[in-house]
Amino acid sequence: MHLRFTTAEAAQRATTWRRLVSAGAAEVTPATVRQWASRGHLEPCGLDERGHPLYALADLARAEKATRSRALRLVGIGTQ
Repeated sequence: MHLRFTTAEAAQRATTWRRLVSAGAAEVTPATVRQWASRGHLEPCGLDERGHPLYALADLARAEKATRSRALRLVGIGTQ
């Protein structure tokens, strides 16, 4: 099964992952997901019925991981 998420759904999923490694401190907003896409960390895998981008779960996980260290440093959380 190939799960696809809207920008808002992607942000919620990535927030869940980030909070697991940041003791609940880090949030991923829809604007963050759009920035990942504009910076080339995340490619849409399709469009919804309104023409908005959809993102694959695996691609979302890769983008979150690729940006995690910097994001956590910005909120004052060191990573290993």
